[in-house]
Amino acid sequence: MRVEPVSFDVVVDHVVGLVTDRPRGRAVRVLVDGHPSTRPEALADALVEPLRAAGRPVARVRVRDFLRAASLRLEHGRRDPDSLLDAWIDVGGLNREVLGSVVERGRYLPTLRDPVTDRSTRAPYADAPEGTVVVLDGTLAMGRGLDVDLTVHLALRTPTETRNTPLDDAWQLAAYDRYRREVQPERRADVVVRADDPRHPALVRR
Repeated sequence: MRVEPVSFDVVVDHVVGLVTDRPRGRAVRVLVDGHPSTRPEALADALVEPLRAAGRPVARVRVRDFLRAASLRLEHGRRDPDSLLDAWIDVGGLNREVLGSVVERGRYLPTLRDPVTDRSTRAPYADAPEGTVVVLDGTLAMGRGLDVDLTVHLALRTPTETRNTPLDDAWQLAAYDRYRREVQPERRADVVVRADDPRHPALVRR
């Protein structure tokens, strides 16, 4: 294993290259996963235009728009780390309405539930032409059974993770610790980017 300091643009180019190396007519479902402080949404957003420039239709989706209803995910309270890891993401909804639907029905649901109001967004389905690339970002999202083809993990050392977690969210650290031990995202991910210093990412070459 070799850790190579790179720029953000190099990370983008690397992931885009992995996608465009795949057969053009097949859908590719990409998950960008990381602690909120690594801003997985920023990397996911940055993939969109290069993929479109390469001739690939893109469906940009966010895990936070597919959380389970508050009555379910907060059943054991608002600060339960096990629920955060095991019960917050509507895995079935994401697989059914996005990740599976793109492949099987040529359409997808951009959003399901507003994470703030907990109400259905009532979003209409969007078309997913042949070869669509789903770009999905989230936190604690690997190892949950999401039907994805390519995973990118933005990795932090434990001290950085602790330092970057706001005091009000410190209860979440137990979930991140379980995630690291049980899911082992740095071993599981297809692409690992060390993101302790957001100005100087490093690509893990296996």
